[in-house]
Amino acid sequence: MNWRHTVLLVPALCLVAGFANCPAHAQVRVGEAAVVKNQVERVSASATTQINVGDGLLRDEVVHTGLGSAARLVMVDHTNLSLGPNATIKLDRTVFNDEHTYREIAIRLTTGAFRFVTGNSEKEAYKITTSLGTIGVRGTILDILSQRGKLTVVLQEGASRVCTIGGQCIELLQPGDTAVITSTSGKVTIRKFNTPPWTFAANCAAAAGLCAVTQFADAAPPAPYDDGSGMLCGR
Repeated sequence: MNWRHTVLLVPALCLVAGFANCPAHAQVRVGEAAVVKNQVERVSASATTQINVGDGLLRDEVVHTGLGSAARLVMVDHTNLSLGPNATIKLDRTVFNDEHTYREIAIRLTTGAFRFVTGNSEKEAYKITTSLGTIGVRGTILDILSQRGKLTVVLQEGASRVCTIGGQCIELLQPGDTAVITSTSGKVTIRKFNTPPWTFAANCAAAAGLCAVTQFADAAPPAPYDDGSGMLCGR
């Protein structure tokens, strides 16, 4: 082997070694299903499969509940996300900080009712998006109802900042504070209420443990979490 081949081979080996430290790079486990009632499915372009209690959740995955169904998902950082019937979410982005926290965790709520309980990650790590706005959290329990043309966000504990896509924002600081974003004939408005018109509480009896909060013990993202090159395991 001449020196030219050696020069080319060394970086290639380093690259392979880097990926070896991120096993199953495209299939990183970021959480698990803690509660499943009836039809709870992972949705992909090629297939739809049932999720059972204890099944792992993968990054970039879409989860959907059917009518009369419910689920509670627990992320690696102990974030708990409960879904009511006919709800859809996408685990848009997860970048690990260490074994039990995220540097970034982005969740897209498409339709349905949700209860979101933050975990151990820094508040800046969380990004919740919907078609009408974004939701920032600060050690928070939120009830969220995403409907066509309307988003309702109810603060149960902590604090939150709710913004329209256009950048109008409302701070939720006291339990019961509610932000409602509506879109009518292309006009988007946001209003704040002190008495919530809706909460997730009615869904809590739908399945045992749906509104409980538990930890995800099997937190084992691949290491290193950041190799210094911008190639992040779990990204």
